[in-house]
Amino acid sequence: MQKQTVTFGEIMLRLKPPEFQRFIQAREFEAIYGGGEANVAASLAILGLPASFVTRLPANDIGDACLAFIHQHGVDTKSVLRGGGRLGIYFLEAGSAQRASKVIYDRAGSSFATLQPGIVDWEKAFTNSDWFHWTGITPAVSESAAKTCEEALQVAKKKGLTISCDLNYRAKLWSWTKTPGKVMENLVQLCDFAIGNEEDAEKVFGIHAPGTDISSGKLDAEKYRVVCEALVKKMPNLKKVAITLRGSISASHNTWSGALWSEGKFMVAPTYDILPIVDRVGAGDAFSAGLIYGMKVYSGDDQKALNFAVATSCLKHSIPGDFNLATVAEVEALMAGEASGRVRR
Repeated sequence: MQKQTVTFGEIMLRLKPPEFQRFIQAREFEAIYGGGEANVAASLAILGLPASFVTRLPANDIGDACLAFIHQHGVDTKSVLRGGGRLGIYFLEAGSAQRASKVIYDRAGSSFATLQPGIVDWEKAFTNSDWFHWTGITPAVSESAAKTCEEALQVAKKKGLTISCDLNYRAKLWSWTKTPGKVMENLVQLCDFAIGNEEDAEKVFGIHAPGTDISSGKLDAEKYRVVCEALVKKMPNLKKVAITLRGSISASHNTWSGALWSEGKFMVAPTYDILPIVDRVGAGDAFSAGLIYGMKVYSGDDQKALNFAVATSCLKHSIPGDFNLATVAEVEALMAGEASGRVRR
């Protein structure tokens, strides 16, 4: 039996005005569910690897609907707890052209935010598992969520699981502490993999890629070697560091690539030109899932694993919603150069 990847975090109700309407125009909202760690679990399950998601949902009809949504994509939900008062919500206004997207959170006091250490049976949650993935969103939600995350990491470390973290800095969420960088350092110290975008290391740890200007839309991948090496120096347990590289030409037009530092070696993936973007939310999570998939399936070929991660997250930009519904066949076709989007009959 294949061993599972376990992810831990909050899944929310996502409410979005139709198409590219602004909040002030909206008279209805499209409802779907999503959240960083749930997105990774769903993407892995769709790619054909067993995945389990740990969270807490309210014991009401909305919690039931969310649970069904997760389960329909093949994610193991046996470790989803029920309780607390409400499901967290986030509102998304999709940007277009030179107008950026906006996110508004409504998740204070949610079932997940009020989760306390000792509630999750981590020994049971990690049964038949070999990988644990979390993101920096989880400890940002609340102090109790941060402590529960540390509890999970200690058990995962003791059981010998590979541990990955997407740094995922969310400034709007870090309200319970004035030192998010210190909180994250203590947690990331326990990880084997760190994953981030072109800004995360700077925002969390103050580590900047020299000579880069993210706002210009032009990124020099080689400059991120310095970022990776600085992260490893700060947290020596890290064996690999991956960075997604987004060149933002406009909200509708991005370039997309990634880099990987692996035990002293530095490699860069091909760059994709993405136009138009249908939905970029969840692209980083698709990258994390793709990297986990690549590390498991292409064991020993880090370059191929990185290329798979970048290709699968490139395809996510074409799919509405938080979850990446791209298949292995589609990803491998893109990796082989099939990027024209021609109809398959």
